[in-house]
Amino acid sequence: MTRTIMIACFALVLAMEAQGQAMNDDIDAIKAPMIAAKIHQDSIDTSRLMAVYDYECKTQDADDKIVTDKMKVCVLVGQHNTRCFPYRKFLKEMEWAEGGQRTGTKTLGLDKREYMEGYDFCSPEELPLLMAESFCFMPQVWTNYPDGKMTVRDAIPPSIYETQENLKPIRWSLCEDTVVINGYLCKTAICQLHGRKWTVRYSEDIPTSAGPWKLCGLPGLILEAETEGGVHRFVISEIRNATVPIYYETNAVTMKTTEEELIKDRIKTFGNKSYLQDSSYYITDFESIDVVYIDKGILINGICINDRPHVFQPLELNSSQ
Repeated sequence: MTRTIMIACFALVLAMEAQGQAMNDDIDAIKAPMIAAKIHQDSIDTSRLMAVYDYECKTQDADDKIVTDKMKVCVLVGQHNTRCFPYRKFLKEMEWAEGGQRTGTKTLGLDKREYMEGYDFCSPEELPLLMAESFCFMPQVWTNYPDGKMTVRDAIPPSIYETQENLKPIRWSLCEDTVVINGYLCKTAICQLHGRKWTVRYSEDIPTSAGPWKLCGLPGLILEAETEGGVHRFVISEIRNATVPIYYETNAVTMKTTEEELIKDRIKTFGNKSYLQDSSYYITDFESIDVVYIDKGILINGICINDRPHVFQPLELNSSQ
């Protein structure tokens, strides 16, 4: 579907909305192909375990005040693949799977308003979570998909980027230290990953090599992980059996790149001193992208950008292991 046709369809949707609630079914029918043109989800595996983590990042705001950005991260563990992504997104996908409408009503006071992440729809209740995520810069990560590779999807608005790199084993140093987390006896391991030193706690009582983000490869689930100085921290908040699809999203607007280039581009864009003064400073063409103005920020192609950004603390400083 071309952009011209999509814009025409969207204009027709808005016109039909003015005719009242009775037209809702017709609106959904018209919007469905618009959604399909942008994103498609393939089930690549079925999970057997779900781990939910609280992620924290210590940083500063534009006034140099110390702040801690927070979000919840979901890791679905299947027989062959894992997927790490925002817990908010997991809840939305479960809502859709249970028959919930993909077009949430009364979004920010505008019935049937589309937010085009993938294209996600955001309710007033979800918006604070979406804004919190925008501070955290947490990508989606698929482990061992395709076979032997790691796929990462991240956004530098208005663009969405994807990398696929060979799945390289992390060089872990195992330690003697133990600690109990959520009732599980955990051992300790240390690694250097993409320029940061990580100390993690893992439990062999949970037989999987998975963990949050790109951290994996130990003989047990990672329950806690922290960088030197405590800038980045994951800590488990929930573990349970969960039999749900592990989706891989095929997105029509995703741009392919390399891990090295994505890391460099993130740091160059969000590490620029101009970012704290104008979070969209690097976007030069607002005419050709989908922009929705919200309280304290904007949504660009469904990606939230805060008016008051925080100092960027990259998870990765370089592409080395």
